[in-house]
Amino acid sequence: MNSPDTIPLRKRCADALRVLAMDAVQAANSGHPGMPMGMADIAEALWRGHLRHDPADPRWPDRDRFVLSNGHGSMLLYALLHLTGHALPIDELKRFRQLHSSTPGHPEVDMTPGVETTTGPLGQGLANAVGMALAEKLLAAEFNRPGHAVIDHRTYVFLGDGCLMEGVSHEVASLAGTWRLAKLIAFYDDNGISIDGDVRGWFGDDTPQRFEAYGWTVLRDVDGHDAAALDAAIASAQASDRPVLVCCKTEIGHGAPNRAGSADVHGAPLGDAEIAATRAALGWPHAPFEIPSDVAAAWSAREAGAARRRDWQARFEAYAQAHPELARDLQRRLGNDGPDERAAAALAQACRDAEQRAAKVATRKASQDVLNIVGPAMPELLGGSADLTGSNLTDWKGHRPLTGSGTGNHVHYGVREFGMTAIMNGVALHGGFRPYGGTFLVFSDYARNAVRMSALMKLPVVHVYTHDSIGLGEDGPTHQPVEHASSLRLIPHLDVWRPADATETAVAWREALRRTERPSCLLLSRQALPHAGDGRERLAAIARGGYVLRQPAGEQVALLASGSEVGLALAAAALLAEQGIAARVVSMPCMDVFERQDAAWRASVVPRHLPRLAVEAGSTGLWWKFVGEDGDVVGLDRYGESAPAGPLAIHLGFTAEAVARRARRLLDADIAPVAGPAPAVAIAAH
Repeated sequence: MNSPDTIPLRKRCADALRVLAMDAVQAANSGHPGMPMGMADIAEALWRGHLRHDPADPRWPDRDRFVLSNGHGSMLLYALLHLTGHALPIDELKRFRQLHSSTPGHPEVDMTPGVETTTGPLGQGLANAVGMALAEKLLAAEFNRPGHAVIDHRTYVFLGDGCLMEGVSHEVASLAGTWRLAKLIAFYDDNGISIDGDVRGWFGDDTPQRFEAYGWTVLRDVDGHDAAALDAAIASAQASDRPVLVCCKTEIGHGAPNRAGSADVHGAPLGDAEIAATRAALGWPHAPFEIPSDVAAAWSAREAGAARRRDWQARFEAYAQAHPELARDLQRRLGNDGPDERAAAALAQACRDAEQRAAKVATRKASQDVLNIVGPAMPELLGGSADLTGSNLTDWKGHRPLTGSGTGNHVHYGVREFGMTAIMNGVALHGGFRPYGGTFLVFSDYARNAVRMSALMKLPVVHVYTHDSIGLGEDGPTHQPVEHASSLRLIPHLDVWRPADATETAVAWREALRRTERPSCLLLSRQALPHAGDGRERLAAIARGGYVLRQPAGEQVALLASGSEVGLALAAAALLAEQGIAARVVSMPCMDVFERQDAAWRASVVPRHLPRLAVEAGSTGLWWKFVGEDGDVVGLDRYGESAPAGPLAIHLGFTAEAVARRARRLLDADIAPVAGPAPAVAIAAH
């Protein structure tokens, strides 16, 4: 057994992280002690020697960002936050992974003071860190002035083998190198172990060469348990003009005499016997969750953190005197309060223009029309596309492409849908920008987990998805989305807009940019869509997610639709009128928003006393809650085919005549069979 009197203070500080992690996991009988014990020395070197943060103000704008990409090792972060003086008392560590504690199984932003992002899905923390570093670089280029570097901080990220095995790490690391994000420093926990054991059987990459090929500076073979070597590596990383990967050779579960270096310590409690043996091996005689006073004092960052923040505040006040307009705008943007008066006026103008023009236009083009008005009035907009700018139409007149020097407001992400989305999450978390990015709707599958993380973290990110139906035509079933709108609508806390015309598109943008605690998806058409309706009250009605477009006297049936099928429903209603049948038409641009309306509004829009038919060129399942058991859905519960849009719509039954026949069927007491070529049209069982 080591004697505490002979162990250097830095080693005891690192061991404090180890014992807190193993004690909390043991108390919870759940968790991952191996990574916290293995990375404790790296964490001690970074957090005590280099990380600029203030525990009393964890949202201080110019703080360094720290991201735990290997989020299963969350107890390392909780121990760091507790020891440095954040508002995370020891009782919360004792309640690790328990209901309503501030120490959930994986770190969650806005739940634990000092946690910068929600991590757990491996690789995405690294992607978020790239977004944070990008935001810092862009803000610094835009706002800093000679003698006034008010945006000047680093982003540090811990990651493991699992993060590097996930494909998103390739996408974002490639971009970080291309963008030369010199203030991004990643520490690779190279312990050779994952849940299934020794990774050599399934992870044989030359990781240093891989990152050098991306354009990173790589520091190889750093001893992750040698404090002096770690200090030297961090100093070298901070001097680089490129992003840096510090490859740290570590032992998982370091300190546990019988289980260190094995998969046994990865994701399970050590057990009482091994914990006792570990305490003896470390020379740690203290009871569970007990930190000796000298170690606690050495860890406290309150005094140093407050001094750093006060120094920055003084520098910002000097900046505000020299550049008052810049300072006001920077403060506004870092507040993430939504559009200012100028941007709000531009959004209102875009809505009025769309309604007045009443043009037949693809909603992807209508979206660009909005951006042409709003982009110049909203400097915090940071647009982008995954190599489809000319198809998504996510740029606007006067936009500036991102350059390696750190300027621009439109990002070419390349063919990296997942990486783009996770980077946008990091940009939003950093603050100062309202990010949006585009791809085809069918490729939202690639991005889906990062979209889910947008929603889980309540980030005001806008996901622009074009080519939203079989209307894209000849590209065929690989590119024709079927289940995608419904799949996105199933994600909690995500608004999915599928506008029917230019006016609905403008309102969707307005509502998405007004949101400060919720992401939005805009599903936009390739094909031109007719103007759906008029009236000054329509703009307010659209914003409620669902509204009545056509309400004839003596109505007998209701047609509900979204997007391109709203025009189809209106055409079908006209045919029915010729046959003496009065049909209400309801546009449902956003189910999510509509379902948040009061019961009276919902009942006034979707009438329960009328037979209801829903029409959407996609999966039918979610529409049944609106049409009821006696209603019907014209949808698509099969894949499409390669053909021009017009013939394809006829083949699949998306015509006004087919919709009118289905509506008449609802009014036929005998439920007579519907004539026509409709075997391809789904009549979903309910």
